[in-house]
Amino acid sequence: MNKKIAVLPGDGIGPEVTAQSLKVLYAISAKFNHSFTFEEALVGAVAIDATGNPYPAETHEICSNADAILFGAIGHPKYDNDPSAKVRPEQGLLAMRKALGLFANIRPVKHYDILTDASPLKADRIKGSDLVVYRELTGGIYFGQPRGRSEDGLTAFDSSVYHKFEIVRVAKLAFEAAMQRRKKLTMVDKANVLATSRLWRETVTELAKNYPEVEYDCMFVDNAAMQLIQNPAYFDVILTENMFGDIITDEASVITGSMGMLPSASVGGECALYEPIHGSYPQAAGKNIANPFASILSAAMMLETSFGMLDEANAIRIAVEKCMNAGFVTSDINNGKLGTEEVGDKVAAFIAEG
Repeated sequence: MNKKIAVLPGDGIGPEVTAQSLKVLYAISAKFNHSFTFEEALVGAVAIDATGNPYPAETHEICSNADAILFGAIGHPKYDNDPSAKVRPEQGLLAMRKALGLFANIRPVKHYDILTDASPLKADRIKGSDLVVYRELTGGIYFGQPRGRSEDGLTAFDSSVYHKFEIVRVAKLAFEAAMQRRKKLTMVDKANVLATSRLWRETVTELAKNYPEVEYDCMFVDNAAMQLIQNPAYFDVILTENMFGDIITDEASVITGSMGMLPSASVGGECALYEPIHGSYPQAAGKNIANPFASILSAAMMLETSFGMLDEANAIRIAVEKCMNAGFVTSDINNGKLGTEEVGDKVAAFIAEG
């Protein structure tokens, strides 16, 4: 099978971890007789430095013509630490999601036995945790208008706006996923305070009637954040809006023991994007210490979700687990001794041997 993949390494550790995913995809192509064509493009701070635009037209064209997008990370301290900056790397990611119609973010969170001691949570809390978060990605406070600052600079405002169709389309994906899993869906909102959350609750509760086999409940986001730590195994599919999903998925990273273990997919348009949920981690850039597993597992999600390559995706996941069980991990996991490059080599080798 021939597939064209847009590669957007981005900023910070993005290029390093993405390089390991490409290494693994080359191993998959050799083992399963596929042909992957990779075309690299700029996004984020590196794109601003080169073109003044965090999501240049050339990058959009490459993404639009690809079968899928493999993305690294975005962000740089020189923009993070400058409140007056008019153009920011993160604007590139938001623009890309909007332009490509990527309205749903899918983030699986799974507990690995070998990583139990790496999590700050007690073992009996996280055992058996296996959940997925469906986060709406192109609406809410991150995109709402109006927004801005007063002329005197003493007041700032952001608007959170949702339309019913935006809620329905991501909710359908979440319910369909629940049907393939343990048939349980929890909708997370703040309906006791926010008008947008009340629209979410009304809309999703009505839609739930079309999925009678799915056990459906609602939970306020503050309670959900607490339950995610106290009893993460309670959850199967979580459905929520943009900002709440951003926060609770980062919170969920402690279940695995490292944010470097969590992949994600952004879907909805003709082309889907796959990325690790960690940020650009600029302090680690160029030091060969970043955990590449989240990026590698994102590549596995790409093979399965966009290309229907189930065996190939499982081969990657099995190779990752073999690495962890053998102690071939970076320092964020059980004080591992390998670097980013070496972990990528090990995963590729296990795929070739398998």
